[in-house]
Amino acid sequence: MKVAVFTTSYPRHEGDLAGRFVFDLVRHLRERGVEIEVVGPGAYRDFGLTGSSGAGLVASVRRKPWLAPPLAGSMARALRRAAKDADLVHANWLAGAAIARFAGKPFVVTLHGSGTAGRLSDLALAERSPRLVRRLLGQARAVICVSPALAEAMRGVGITNVQEIPYGVEIPDETSPGDDPPTVLFAGRLSPEKRIDVVAAATDGLPRVVAGDGPLRDLLPDALGFVPQQELFGLMDRAAVLLLTSEREGLPNVVLEAMARGKTVVSTPVGGIPAVIEDDETGLLVPIGDVQATRAGVERALADGELRRRIGAAARERVREYCSWDRVTERTLQVYEAATTG
Repeated sequence: MKVAVFTTSYPRHEGDLAGRFVFDLVRHLRERGVEIEVVGPGAYRDFGLTGSSGAGLVASVRRKPWLAPPLAGSMARALRRAAKDADLVHANWLAGAAIARFAGKPFVVTLHGSGTAGRLSDLALAERSPRLVRRLLGQARAVICVSPALAEAMRGVGITNVQEIPYGVEIPDETSPGDDPPTVLFAGRLSPEKRIDVVAAATDGLPRVVAGDGPLRDLLPDALGFVPQQELFGLMDRAAVLLLTSEREGLPNVVLEAMARGKTVVSTPVGGIPAVIEDDETGLLVPIGDVQATRAGVERALADGELRRRIGAAARERVREYCSWDRVTERTLQVYEAATTG
């Protein structure tokens, strides 16, 4: 089978975290014998709108809307070239679905629920503009959603062939106890939808490490900036707690990676988070925007090593059963097979 994968976010060099979830899936599918050509930034002219800053394509286009038509044309031409001898197109995001319609081949779409798109995110558009979502996805052979929340929203607007497949994650053979004294790690874009104001206030004075960059970096002046993936994994191994305070998310890879390493995640119950975190069982859930509750959760986890060991073990087991790479790859291959034979 040959597949053309279309994406607006993909690593441009080793250590680049942009579109890492797409890159990792491509790698595992290739290991299973699927021939894949990736149509990402560089394969088409992106006019500087698909950089690795983490802002997201939609946010970039909203700032420069006059570039949308030439960008779409460049994308469509590049995808048609790549799909010429392909059996299937696998597009990412709703924007990718709009381009895949012009590829001339059967296509499937993965929706990630990324929070950077704001009012134009998958979930927001499903609520506000269901007819537009149906039009974009109506010709897709399958719509893959990374979380139950996304899958439910797509079924709610009338999409019938919805498949729920989370991101895959490697499960390390061993876990690290972390630094002593224990520390809290935040890793992600320092932008409003991540509620960086809550991160700053809830961790003020606590032993913390911040890996990320973005427009709100002034709230976390100790931030390290974006770090390569292997360095981020090292930071996770050293941490006791991973903190996520977002008001919008899909299913963040950083949460799955931390859980796979036996870490206690303190998170808001947004997007796909409740699919993997049950409060006080596989992590700790806190209300959106509640600095006091967030700080209490972090302090509780930092102070109680037995709690962290219990939650960490349960978290590892949860991601093992829900999103191991063997399971995710096999389910994706089943979608491909149905899409090309149906």
